[in-house]
Amino acid sequence: MINSTRRWLRRNQTNFAVGLGVLGAGYLAGQYALSKIAEARQRMSEDRVAKENLRRRFQQNQEDCTITVLALLPTATENVLEAWPVEHITQDLQQKKAERLGRSAGTLDASSPIPSSGPSSATDDDGRSLASFQSGSYVHTSQMAASDSVTAEAAPPRPTRSKAQLWNDLKITSITRAFTLLYTLSLLTLLTRIQLNLLGRRNYLASVVSMASHSPQDPTIGLENLDDDSVEQTYGNDFETNRKFLTFSWWLLHRGWREVTDKVETAVKTVFGPLNPREDLPLEKLSALILEVRRKVEGATAEERRTHKWLPYLLPPRNQEELVLRESGMLKSPSKSQPTTIPSPPSSPTAESPSSSSSAASSAAPLRRLLDETADLIDSPPFTQILTLLLDTTFSHLTDHEIRTDAYRLPDPGRMPRVQEIPDLDSNLAKAKLAAILAVVTKQAHAIGNGVPNKYAQAIEGVKELEAFAAVIYSSQFEFEALGDARTELAKEPPGRTEAVAGKEGAGVIGAATDMFENVWGKVTGS
Repeated sequence: MINSTRRWLRRNQTNFAVGLGVLGAGYLAGQYALSKIAEARQRMSEDRVAKENLRRRFQQNQEDCTITVLALLPTATENVLEAWPVEHITQDLQQKKAERLGRSAGTLDASSPIPSSGPSSATDDDGRSLASFQSGSYVHTSQMAASDSVTAEAAPPRPTRSKAQLWNDLKITSITRAFTLLYTLSLLTLLTRIQLNLLGRRNYLASVVSMASHSPQDPTIGLENLDDDSVEQTYGNDFETNRKFLTFSWWLLHRGWREVTDKVETAVKTVFGPLNPREDLPLEKLSALILEVRRKVEGATAEERRTHKWLPYLLPPRNQEELVLRESGMLKSPSKSQPTTIPSPPSSPTAESPSSSSSAASSAAPLRRLLDETADLIDSPPFTQILTLLLDTTFSHLTDHEIRTDAYRLPDPGRMPRVQEIPDLDSNLAKAKLAAILAVVTKQAHAIGNGVPNKYAQAIEGVKELEAFAAVIYSSQFEFEALGDARTELAKEPPGRTEAVAGKEGAGVIGAATDMFENVWGKVTGS
């Protein structure tokens, strides 16, 4: 029995060896496949987490942009309201009306003839117009303080103007003020989006490089090194650089809006100057007049709008950059030793340069890079396209919603029911007095700058192309900055670890970011 078993084993030992080899190879192949599947699952999970983290950061950044705009807008609004005191002109008109009524009452007491119907109708029109201004507008607190101080100091009275001159000044001032605030709101929104998305992108890249510089397999506990901020300095993620960069919105809030209002005033005088406040304006004609003002400000043709330079309104020239930092409180006092402009980052360090100047140049390099990139974005064609869309939205809200409902007494198209028994075919033929329209415009100037909630800011948030523009800024130059500068930062690491970091952490996150934002842009534009 034993001998037969041995003989059988000898005869089939080759088969047993082949079978065991096949089983071993199958086991190894299965284990290899399972490891690859687990690695693919882990990589997909990491990509999903990276995309979700990037999406969360981006959405939070856009919410911060909205909050920042609403926080900065009252500063520009106060400056605009002080420059265009519509309420003072309204008070002068009311005073003239009171004087005219006093004289007419004295005349009636002296003699009994009944006045003619013509002057009374004109007086009634003026009274209704002034009443609409009185009920549709209010005096800003800064204007109240200014008027109180003028009264207390017994300042000389303003030069007397006729009623016609006052109405003409009221017409130009109210329209110019409201349009200036619309332009300021749109420009401030775009500038804030550019600034915060540039900083958000750089902060994200700095965090990626910082995490990639520490191996996840390293069991040692690493303490945060507050002195070694080379990564933050490379990406402009230090606190002082961010503060100085955000401070440059001061230029638009205190200087840039003045250049905007000069252009708007010239256009308003040309378009609305010949109109009489008692004139009846159809809604369609009013829209055409507003569009004509915009053409004179932004450009009559697509080529003129594309080549229009908005940079002088948003950022100061280089010889006034120190002025902005000083006026905003970033620089305590001017010094001759300080440069009047922020130096450009040097192309290559020189051994002959002193250590002090090298340190100053390196500290100013991130800020200079941020300002240059902001200027490039403002001068780019997409900026003009998005600005045009924002202005279309804000002006449309003013005309098609506020003026339409308050001055023309027409239903709001956004709240009209889908099915109407009697269609309103003559909405564009409805007419309203220019004086009534001016009253609505005067009231809306305060709503644009100080409205809570701000309907114009909400309308801007509904422009999908704005989010796409922000996504392009947030994801632009990811590959250049993360793969270029990250290799420089990680050059001190061992070769194997550096390649792993650049290949796994950098490329994975950058690929996720690029895919995400390309999808956002395609979804918004429909391309």
